[in-house]
Amino acid sequence: MRFSRAYPLFGVVLSCLLILGLYVHPGQSQSRRQPPTSNEKKNKRPGETPTKEGEQEPLPKDLEPAAPKDIEKVSISTQIVNIDAVVYHKKSGQIVTGLKKPNFAVYSDGTQQTITNFSTPEAPITVAMVIEYSKWSEYFGYAQSGGYEPGTYEVIRPTAMFLSQFIKPPDDYVTVVAFDIRPTPLTDFTNDPSRLQQVVSLLLRNTPAFRETNLFDALKFVLQGGRGDAVVLEDSKSDKADYAGLASVQGRRRAVILVASGLDTFSKINYDNARKILQNSGVPVYIIGTGNMFKKKYGDSLPATDGVFGMPGRMSWLQADNTLNTFAKETGGAYFPVTFEGELPKVLGSINALLRSQYSLAFNPGDVRDGKQHKLKVSVDVDGDGTYDDKEYVIQARQYYNSPKPEKQEKGSK
Repeated sequence: MRFSRAYPLFGVVLSCLLILGLYVHPGQSQSRRQPPTSNEKKNKRPGETPTKEGEQEPLPKDLEPAAPKDIEKVSISTQIVNIDAVVYHKKSGQIVTGLKKPNFAVYSDGTQQTITNFSTPEAPITVAMVIEYSKWSEYFGYAQSGGYEPGTYEVIRPTAMFLSQFIKPPDDYVTVVAFDIRPTPLTDFTNDPSRLQQVVSLLLRNTPAFRETNLFDALKFVLQGGRGDAVVLEDSKSDKADYAGLASVQGRRRAVILVASGLDTFSKINYDNARKILQNSGVPVYIIGTGNMFKKKYGDSLPATDGVFGMPGRMSWLQADNTLNTFAKETGGAYFPVTFEGELPKVLGSINALLRSQYSLAFNPGDVRDGKQHKLKVSVDVDGDGTYDDKEYVIQARQYYNSPKPEKQEKGSK
């Protein structure tokens, strides 16, 4: 993603307001803890433990004692399926807290599983914020303001509000990735208010460079990691750097906050691949849908299919809504299509409440290696009377996991 130096004059006012909203007392910044660094990936990994002082360094490989050659090596692998679940009343929408492990039951393909790990909604969160920052998002955003301000404000406003109001140092961490034709990390995992302020300021000062919105590639990059553009705010000497995916973060409550229209131009992976990646990640995706005012204003006048110059038609918009709904539902997240700016405080408050109310469950499915998709279901007994209350309460959790494929046997082995 390329950033230009264009800065609309009327953007200065919004920039000042956002910066004031992100300002904190100088004395607080000294207590911010930076997440430990990893030796394998460039971006910082919350929850990792560095080598302590006084510990013996590992021996070089040529000095390590040789392993006996006549001993048969036996490898034992275990697979843990993690599920983050939120419970709320179906009619009132009231989130249920204070539940314990015996209140839950987990089923895989209809068979009840033994819950091996359980934690209550008290752990800090680690969030990857993914923002569609393209020429299309700029164009669609004009419909919300009637053309009186840059269209990118439709994605910058929710980003600035979430970063300034809902990241709670010193334990919460967030990384921000913007995407158009490719994903670009703007900042590594951080909870430093000055760094978060820099992210918002960077988005305000620049305009999108490409029209394409490769959503599927961006989600794969954020969850699985890979080699991509170096983090913008680090002023790295190298153009490319390794980025570790959010799915590799263990022992912390994780989530993806996606601000996007749901359109995908020409990602390298398709919808089915992206869907499987999200199902396997175990990370809930909370989505703020954009472009809704554009659809309501001009949707009826759009052709059924895409135009010659790439303008999305009605079918593309319907598919975009279906994509976002599916991603949110199957990962245990939520989808909030936002039409008016005034909806944002309530939507962001709802996302924050859901994030802070997740119960973490896990079970071991055994050595299941059929490479197939398995359906998950979580039931809850709120009052502890031995009867599950699934009709009265909603359990928001991931719906599937895909088991590993069977290992190939070596030639000559039976």
